[in-house]
Amino acid sequence: MALSALFLLVFLLQHFTINLTSVFPDEGKTFNSLSHFMGTNPVVQFALQPVLILGVLFHFIMGFILEAKNKGARPVKYAKTSGGDNSTWMSRNMIWSGLVILAFLVLHFVDFFFPEINAKYIASDADLSNDRYYDHVVHSFASPIRVGLYVVSFILLAMHLLHGFQSAFQSLGARHPKYTPLIKTLGKAYAILIPLGFIFIALFHHFNQ
Repeated sequence: MALSALFLLVFLLQHFTINLTSVFPDEGKTFNSLSHFMGTNPVVQFALQPVLILGVLFHFIMGFILEAKNKGARPVKYAKTSGGDNSTWMSRNMIWSGLVILAFLVLHFVDFFFPEINAKYIASDADLSNDRYYDHVVHSFASPIRVGLYVVSFILLAMHLLHGFQSAFQSLGARHPKYTPLIKTLGKAYAILIPLGFIFIALFHHFNQ
C-alpha cells in the first residue's frame, strides 16, 4: 500500500508539471508538445501507462481490503470512542476521501483517456492534430459545474495526502526523530501545493475563456 502510494505521488507530480505548462503564455505550445510526446511515445503508452493503471487499481483495492480488515479485527464496537484523541479526521476518513478521488478518476478517464484511445486507435476521422490537447483542456474547464467538481475533488485529495504522505513513509519504517519532522513538513507542502496548483490551473482556464 505504501509503495503504491509513493508511486502515485511521483505520477501526480509529473502530471501536475505537464498540466502547469498549459497556463504558459505561449498559447499551449509547450503543453501540446509535452502532451504529444506522452501520448505517442511507445515506452509511455505501452509500458508506463499500464503500470500506472495497475498501480491505481492496486492502491484502491488494497485500501478497501485494509479498511475491511481493520473493521473485522474488532467485530464488537467500543462502547464509547473518541477518535480525535489519538487520530486526525483525515486518517479516520481516508476511505471516503479515496472514494471521491476514485470517482474523479473515473470521470477523468471518461472525459480524456477513452476519447484519446478512440481518436488514436478506433475512429478513422478523429482529429489527431498536435494542438488538440490544449483545446481539450480549455474546453473541459468551460463549465462551472465541472470546475466546481474539480475543485472539490482536489480539496479532498489534499486532505487524503495530508495523512497519506507521511503514513506511506512511516509504513516503510522511515520514522526517526531526526528525519520525521522533515518528512511531515514535505508532506504538508506537497499535500497543499500540488492540489492547489491543479485548482489554479482549472480556475485559470475557466476565467480566461
